[in-house]
Amino acid sequence: MKGEHSFGRWDWVSFRHGVPKSDRRAESCHVHEESIAITGKLPDRDRSSLLEPLILGSGVEAASLGHSLALIRPRNTRFVARRKTTADIEKDRAAYARAARQIGMFDEELAALDPSPFEFSFCFEDASGKHDYRNGDWEAHAMFWNACKRTSEAEALRWMDGVFNDEYPRKGMVFAIGNQAKRPQTWQLLGVIRLDEARQSALAF
Repeated sequence: MKGEHSFGRWDWVSFRHGVPKSDRRAESCHVHEESIAITGKLPDRDRSSLLEPLILGSGVEAASLGHSLALIRPRNTRFVARRKTTADIEKDRAAYARAARQIGMFDEELAALDPSPFEFSFCFEDASGKHDYRNGDWEAHAMFWNACKRTSEAEALRWMDGVFNDEYPRKGMVFAIGNQAKRPQTWQLLGVIRLDEARQSALAF
């Protein structure tokens, strides 16, 4: 989003919403984007204490609770970048355009985003076992392109490798995952969040 309705990851926002016509997942809603307003920003010191109680052990646990969105804290993570074929890139470009038509919130940014030549994914473990999730967060591709503007493709990949295979796991990392309306047992990686682990003493109040 752009202009007065744009917001950042840690902004508090208010908005009007309605019930979607075809998506019956518990967390799904139709957002009236013209009503979006920023009401504040979550301070760094409060982020872990807010989100830590919401973290679940796995997508399997989330599904058992009837959730379609979840936060998990992955273990033994490994970020991988695989070069795409030309056909894969064209497929992603079509998917971005299709998504931009379906959702209004990020349509301009999404439609204008050129797919990166790499597929980004994470191998990791959670309470239900081992997984290999493709990173469906388009911000990861924007991250790659922004790094390429500053340096070379190889340097951009080395920098992302350092962020996701060293810095984030060392400091604390959470995955935002979600399932699909038509395939609720299929979970995908929606976003990667740098989040300190909350101290137990801070949670016991």
